[in-house]
Amino acid sequence: MSSSDTPTVTVTTWSLEQTSPSDLRPATPPEGEDVRVVRAEVPSPEFSRFLYASVGGDIHWIDRLGWTYAQWQEQLGRPGSETWVAYEKGTPAGFVELGTQDDGAVEIAYFGLLPAFRGRRIGGHLLSYGIARAWDLAERWPGRMPTKRVWVHTCSLDGEHAMANYQRRGFRLFKTEVAEEPDVATPGPWPGA
Repeated sequence: MSSSDTPTVTVTTWSLEQTSPSDLRPATPPEGEDVRVVRAEVPSPEFSRFLYASVGGDIHWIDRLGWTYAQWQEQLGRPGSETWVAYEKGTPAGFVELGTQDDGAVEIAYFGLLPAFRGRRIGGHLLSYGIARAWDLAERWPGRMPTKRVWVHTCSLDGEHAMANYQRRGFRLFKTEVAEEPDVATPGPWPGA
């Protein structure tokens, strides 16, 4: 089969931003749940790959699946790169990965929940926490310029509530793109899942 015969899917990608810490509209923490958010301060390619594959396995996150250990280590070791993990009763429920840029922007590079934890109000809480950490990131990284903008992109392949969650947290749409992408099989968190 030639590359022109590869099935494709139309994907809409939305880019959203906040330009002030006052833009954040935090979600109410989930009631009656033992949920806490902790920074994974020691770069761990194994743990980060587990989070990435487990959260994104059913929503077509594939761009990092082929990364080597060294590529994960490089990404996680960048100054200003942070991973914040939500735990429910000691079990990883989801994560938000922040990445800094030279112009004072902080990208929410990845955000999501493992499937068993979706639909339980943990996502809004985790996203709110991650956005707040993006705004105060320079306080943890001496020499970094203060955050001027927090941005994220989501697409039509992401979870069905992703766009609404971002907008409820105060993000505003600034760009929409539509493209044809290869229609790949959903890999799941491990082969055959």
